[in-house]
Amino acid sequence: MARNLCAQCQRPTSACICTFIIKTNNKIPLLVLQHPSEVKQTKGTVVLLKGSLTTCKILVGENFTDNTELNDILASHQVLLLYPGEKSQRLSLCGKNNNNEFIKGNVNKPPLLLVLDGTWKKSYRMFMLSKNLHALTQVCLPDYLANNGQYLIRKVAKKNALSSLEATCYALALLEGELEGDLEGKLDHVESDKHTLEGEPNNIHCGIYQPILNKFSQFNHFQLSFRR
Repeated sequence: MARNLCAQCQRPTSACICTFIIKTNNKIPLLVLQHPSEVKQTKGTVVLLKGSLTTCKILVGENFTDNTELNDILASHQVLLLYPGEKSQRLSLCGKNNNNEFIKGNVNKPPLLLVLDGTWKKSYRMFMLSKNLHALTQVCLPDYLANNGQYLIRKVAKKNALSSLEATCYALALLEGELEGDLEGKLDHVESDKHTLEGEPNNIHCGIYQPILNKFSQFNHFQLSFRR
């Protein structure tokens, strides 16, 4: 017997995730390069990002070197690649009325955040294969955010690893000035296990992106409810 599927998220009605999607107007558009193995991953978070952010595009593949659509986007935008590589520059806190140091305000080339969606091993392979990514400005999150992962439902290669949703929300909050206050000194040594279902982990608030993170917390608990 065929299962009843949700018309919007295309998941069985008993596992519908539409309630965890909350519309948010991101100022900086998001482009996700997704590994093929993540497309049907029920624990993946990009589907929540795609449904929530008003400007979000997903391209699926492994080697994007000759991807015409991606190359056109790279040529027409000031792209920041969120990738913790050796050449990555740490994103800094930015007030609402100040331009982030990584956004130069080039009218002809608007900013765009690029995220790789895959396991650490697969993301690394995607980056190494895709030669057109190597010249991009690489950025990473400060430790007080990078160590604040709340991804409870999936095995990760390193402690406190962030989901694509968390990393994206934190990066956009920093770039758009949604994350306010002098948080770095307060949170450098705070453990990341002080998390409640409806609250904000470690008292970090990400402005317009906080509701997405709160919904993500609920999504975690929803997925855990299917485990015996």
